Amino acid sequence: QVQLVESGGGLVQPGGSLRLSCAASGSIDRFYAMGWYRQAPGKQRELVASINSRGNTYYVNSVKGRFTISRDNAKNGVYLQMISLKPEDTAVYYCNSAPSGSQPWGQGTLVTVSS
Repeated sequence: QVQLVESGGGLVQPGGSLRLSCAASGSIDRFYAMGWYRQAPGKQRELVASINSRGNTYYVNSVKGRFTISRDNAKNGVYLQMISLKPEDTAVYYCNSAPSGSQPWGQGTLVTVSS
């Protein structure tokens, strides 16, 4: 198992941008895919983006064209660049293996999109 620590969240106005980072305590090479998930208040956690070892990506329809996921195996890091943020993007964001989230969940990082 690896520990996952997310950072980079904050309060941003609609239309703004944020870059989230995830640091893993061990190698992420063992995971075929890594993903970013989010959980909005009162809703279930959902996978919003993933990237596999070949660099192939998946995005949920609601974030396509606005979010970009990347990974750096040498640094055991996973990143999520978010632009054109909307109020409905407000949630706690987590990283984990994809698509099942097999590792212990970190504390996540809160993204609040509000004017």
